[in-house]
Amino acid sequence: MKTMSLTASRLVLSLAAAGIVGGASVGLVSGYRANAAVPAVTAQASATAPAALPDFAQIAQRHGAAVVNISVIGKTAPDDEQQAAARRAPGIDPDDPFFEFFKRFQMPDAPGGGRPMPARGQGSGFIVSADGLVLTNAHVVKDAERVTVKLTDRREFVAKVLGSDPRTDVAVLRIDAKDLPVVPLGSARDLQVGEWVLAIGSPFGFENSVTAGVVSAKGRSLPDDSFVPFIQTDVAVNPGNSGGPLFNARGQVVGINSQIYSRTGGYQGVSFAIPMETVLQVKDQIVAHGKASHARLGVSVQEINQTLAESFRLDKPQGALVSGVERGGPADKAGLLVGDVIRQVNGQAIVGSGDLPALIGQASPGADVRLDVWRQGKGVVVNAKLGDAADKAVKTARAETPADQGRLGLALRPLAPQERREAGVDAGLLVEDARGPAALAGVQQGDVLLAINGERVQSVDQVKAMLGKSAQSLALLIQRDGDQIFVPVRLG
Repeated sequence: MKTMSLTASRLVLSLAAAGIVGGASVGLVSGYRANAAVPAVTAQASATAPAALPDFAQIAQRHGAAVVNISVIGKTAPDDEQQAAARRAPGIDPDDPFFEFFKRFQMPDAPGGGRPMPARGQGSGFIVSADGLVLTNAHVVKDAERVTVKLTDRREFVAKVLGSDPRTDVAVLRIDAKDLPVVPLGSARDLQVGEWVLAIGSPFGFENSVTAGVVSAKGRSLPDDSFVPFIQTDVAVNPGNSGGPLFNARGQVVGINSQIYSRTGGYQGVSFAIPMETVLQVKDQIVAHGKASHARLGVSVQEINQTLAESFRLDKPQGALVSGVERGGPADKAGLLVGDVIRQVNGQAIVGSGDLPALIGQASPGADVRLDVWRQGKGVVVNAKLGDAADKAVKTARAETPADQGRLGLALRPLAPQERREAGVDAGLLVEDARGPAALAGVQQGDVLLAINGERVQSVDQVKAMLGKSAQSLALLIQRDGDQIFVPVRLG
């Protein structure tokens, strides 16, 4: 499964209708046929009756004019020689003997002869100021040479990109126009799971299409977009919806539709929007400075599963497990250690590892934060001064699924001095062979074992002693190709 941006490049699905709310839907909700007798309603039933559906038609009528279509023209880099030749010889497989003939003897001015070709894309956006300020996604205008904003009254304007922030996928445009319609802005904090929301955009280029659904979850952290606590919905969004507004039932914009999860490339019931609080924070920085800044802690973190929780004596598999600390970075200066579990930032709970970079990324560089950390079976407080994310991005590592039973299954030996220098470590054990639970958990021959349950290892005897004390599981800190990650291993 992969996360997909929503900028339209070609039509891949046939849509029967853009809107999903109509008279038939209301009839189904009411539960009565037109000619059926209406039963008596008691006071108790009236008090518990479900709330009426939002008036989606009113929202679309009032605010649809402030939603715009965005078309982008850029240039693609020249394809490699084989792909360019394939375009000059349509229908000829590159493995076909005639492929070389067409490749060598095509006319030099044939289309697609290795020259950069225009790249076109479409997306959506919405107007937030009457003098022409427009918000959209950063990926919609990425590498654009010309951006055109089209209003619902058919007017078109060449837009200037004031700035874009790839980390949050927010971009700010300006068009030269006055007295434009604007959308009212709301707060994503006030949203509740199960609440109705509505999207307006240009899926596959069909301008001002309206779809609706409910909020599925809040504060979702995605692997590729860890700076954003996404709003998850089941609103139907497709390529071309990117950058369009997500309205609440009161007609306020609470987010920007940004991504979908899909196995097919089209909508499959899971879509994500950037909360308006994040959007406005980035917008204000771009308008003032032309760019947005984000804070950095300087750690690599990974998710905690039940096996790791048992290994670190945690009561719940929650928090961000520190698998690497950047030397000289903010975390290193503050005293954070590999094997620490960050459970709170300024009193806000860290449930999943993705919550940490999302929280840190919303802070300003230079800000002071209080970190509640679980270390060696007890809680400690670490105070850190955040750095600038422009210097180096935070990495999020993910552990493999642990094995269920069996012995550890590792053949280990101490690192030679030259091997330690090459690995950049002071001590550790080289994995000469991995079998059983360790191999099933993802440990490989050639890995370097640095620590067990957060305690650094320097000898095979030390590992044997720690193994004898462990009841069910171990957390092995492994270094591979310069990267470090805790691998949970269940002993059985």
